[in-house]
Amino acid sequence: MTQPLLGSCACKAVQYQLDGLDMPISHCHCQSCRKVHAAAFVSTAGVMREHFRWTQGEALLSSYESSPGKFRHFCSRCGSHLVAERLHQPHVIVRVATLDDDPGVRPTSHIWTSHDIPWLAYADVEQWDEWKA
Repeated sequence: MTQPLLGSCACKAVQYQLDGLDMPISHCHCQSCRKVHAAAFVSTAGVMREHFRWTQGEALLSSYESSPGKFRHFCSRCGSHLVAERLHQPHVIVRVATLDDDPGVRPTSHIWTSHDIPWLAYADVEQWDEWKA
């Protein structure tokens, strides 16, 4: 059996564990993900409910119903968005960037690119390994 993957919010008050990603990693460009994460897109992957568990700080979670039936769960202290779910689905949607461990797989797709923003560009801008002041 492989080691579980650990994840947490920015302040480490809320922590979770999962047995592995059950669905591929996708970069979601939908407007609600962009707004919630203040980012051009967010990396997500599905995890079956039986493979996911909160290990610390579950009482600190707050939730937001971003669209009918879709709940986004985040730390009430630091605001990190950790997972989303539709209660009728057998899986939760993990925000891959909140994993503390490398899941060992790479993204397979970009989704909701119809919501893409015009200023998002990759090849036309400088790239640095670290920020240069």
